[in-house]
Amino acid sequence: MSLRKNRIQIESKWQNIWSENNIFETSNSSLKKRKYILEMFPYPSGKIHVGHLRNYTIGDVVSRFYIANDFAVLHAMGWDSFGLPAENAAMKHQVHPAKWTYENISIMKSQLKKIGLSYDWQRELITCDPEYYKFEQEFFIDLFNKKLAYKKLSPVNWDPIDKTVLSNEQVVDGKGWRSGAKIEKKYLNQWFLKITDYAEELLTSLDKMNGWPEKIRNMQRNWIGKSDGHIIKFKVEGFDKKEIHAFSTRIETIFGASFIAVSHEHDITEILSEEIYKKLQKFQQKLMVYKNEEFYLNTGIKAIHPVTGHLIPIIIASYVLADYATGAVFGCPAHDKRDHKLANFLKLPILQVIDNDDSTNIDIMSQPYETKEGFMINSSFLNGLDITSAKKEINNYLANLNVLEKKHIYKLRDWCISRQRYWGAPIPIIYCPKCGTIAAKKEDLPIKLPQDVSITHSGTVLQDHPSWKYIKCHICQSPAVRETDTFDTFFESSWYYFKFATPNQNYMISQKEEEQWFPVDKYIGGIEHAVIHLLYSRFFTKVLSDLGYIKVREPFLSVIPQGMVLHKTYKDLEDNWIYPNDVKKLDDGSLVHKITNKTVIEGQEEKMSKSKCNVIDLEEGLEKFGADVLRLFVLSDTPIDKELLWSENNITSIEKFLTKLINLVNIVNSHIEFLQKEDDFLENALNSTIKKVTSDIKLLNLNLAIANIRKLVNVIKEYVSKNEKFSISVKKSVFVILQLFNPFIPHITEELWNNLGKNTSLVKEKWPIYEESKIKKDSYILAIQINGRLRAKQEFLDNLDDEEIQKKVFSLDSVKKYIGNRNIKKIIFVKRKIMNLILD
Repeated sequence: MSLRKNRIQIESKWQNIWSENNIFETSNSSLKKRKYILEMFPYPSGKIHVGHLRNYTIGDVVSRFYIANDFAVLHAMGWDSFGLPAENAAMKHQVHPAKWTYENISIMKSQLKKIGLSYDWQRELITCDPEYYKFEQEFFIDLFNKKLAYKKLSPVNWDPIDKTVLSNEQVVDGKGWRSGAKIEKKYLNQWFLKITDYAEELLTSLDKMNGWPEKIRNMQRNWIGKSDGHIIKFKVEGFDKKEIHAFSTRIETIFGASFIAVSHEHDITEILSEEIYKKLQKFQQKLMVYKNEEFYLNTGIKAIHPVTGHLIPIIIASYVLADYATGAVFGCPAHDKRDHKLANFLKLPILQVIDNDDSTNIDIMSQPYETKEGFMINSSFLNGLDITSAKKEINNYLANLNVLEKKHIYKLRDWCISRQRYWGAPIPIIYCPKCGTIAAKKEDLPIKLPQDVSITHSGTVLQDHPSWKYIKCHICQSPAVRETDTFDTFFESSWYYFKFATPNQNYMISQKEEEQWFPVDKYIGGIEHAVIHLLYSRFFTKVLSDLGYIKVREPFLSVIPQGMVLHKTYKDLEDNWIYPNDVKKLDDGSLVHKITNKTVIEGQEEKMSKSKCNVIDLEEGLEKFGADVLRLFVLSDTPIDKELLWSENNITSIEKFLTKLINLVNIVNSHIEFLQKEDDFLENALNSTIKKVTSDIKLLNLNLAIANIRKLVNVIKEYVSKNEKFSISVKKSVFVILQLFNPFIPHITEELWNNLGKNTSLVKEKWPIYEESKIKKDSYILAIQINGRLRAKQEFLDNLDDEEIQKKVFSLDSVKKYIGNRNIKKIIFVKRKIMNLILD
């Protein structure tokens, strides 16, 4: 068996066997334990590159491992198939988005099958299929009826190239996440979902989600952005019934307030003079163009300080947002950077009200003193108090004046789901001149997209369609019109994992399947989805639970962010990206373009990206190296959450190792007689390896699992090279090596297993079980730290896995007394040396 010559034939052979025999069809046996393994499904762009391979291979290894351990495993794949690229392709190539999308799905599905992934393809879903999106239309109607979906005129992020609205999350550095266009501000009537109603639960639930990396949980905490503060009521001079409610997290600085800053959309603008209002209009135009710069406009109106009675100006400031808290704050320039900048620009007073506890001089005019430590000065009855005491004192004082209200606020905004595009799921709303805004009848779902469209421009294709939007109101039979906006594509991807568990087309989610499979055990995908996709998925799960669809309140038990595959980048002198295959190295070491001979500049390694031309096409990789070689490469070199550098030298090393494995199996297979006596050394190596690899895969230390199997291969190879007669332990070890390696390199191991005389698929073989009695028991002393300080030492046997060691450490009285009720944020574990528990 030659690895290079026969790999395509071997891989195709076993892929066909798995497919023809429905090897990976999800078991419905109620007797089996269950695991739901899921990788984030792709957008069908047309081609998969090797950067995507790592994501899918991780999930495949874990799925195959649990299948071998007699679990019923749900492992499925689908396509996140709505979105702008299909419309752009339609305009460019004059092809219908559906045709472009389904052709791409066919190509990519073929590519995924060539990798040898263990998907139950009978559960495949395509989000642009009306049989899929009819359920989300039904779900939206429930949201609408529960007042969780609403429409309002609002400023939106308008992408002038894609001609659609983007959510705040889809705007990166002021530019559209897909088009790269500079985003403009517009006012449109948009549909929103009230995710803010769930802000507190979305935040507090994170504390219990120990299967999620702390980094991702912190990203979500920061995005939700809870602040505990107060609203202080300021009266407006000359307007007896007018008040400004200013939000503050630092009420102790109230004596230093020298102005009120409000949003340009604050209702104070209703009482501006005609002259100032004209200036406001120019201010707003400027704000649309220079989104990230700061501007100020003095309204000429003054507020009355609730404590001192002084008059302070009301300033419109670009840094105050209308939809954050009350859209107004009091400015204390001595102790806030933005307030300081505004006060200097408008030449307003800067009064220091906090001093430090040491003798350091503070030049408050040149920069603010923002440290939240010190004591109060220039603050009347607060003088001399520390900040904590001052907070309590001023709280009581303002409360007695009835001008203070405690308030929790969040940075999280309601989710705008309206998109002005054709290729999306229609929003099931009807506008009737008599009945108003009403939901479509569920019996009329799905509301399908019209097929007779010619997409010559982005944006309002449905609005411009001659007949699709016109309908009769199902309540009063009057002429009415449909909503012509479509759902944000995050709507589809925020619930698809439930549909995999419920292939029955009559239900969005079956409670029986939900109880069997949820939450998802392992959800694998890129860190770039840590906020938007995962947060929206959590929101949908909680709403679905409240609506009675399901019982779970969190969708994913464990989230695994895989590290990206990096590759060199190249540019020419005109700053155009160049494909690596088009670069030629000259004798003097310089780089040129193969065809044009123009100078090429080598850049840094970056995430594989089509836009940067540094992708390796999967078909090309499979043709050159084969599926098993690529699978082993993307998992061998680094932990799965770390970045991996594409290296053909390392891939060649993988090929050499697999050739060595094939040769070893052939040597053992050709050996006729084996000594029936077991070899103690080999038995120790074999059983230790089974134990380590089993633990490594459970803990997703896949690179360590591979390393441990390779060590066993080397042990057996060395034994075979030094002995003419082989112990039965050699034969046993070779069989186990193939079993342990099967989740990683399924094609080669299946073929070798078959060559050893086994007639059944290796996938169906039970995972090997180690014999503890055959493992040599060495021990070592582990130092146990808590927050970096040594708290205990404990002896451990060498054969214990990481999980067992952690369990023992947590049970030690000398450790438990320091942990108490505190959360363990992180565990730093250096094998055989030290374990450091980082607590809150």
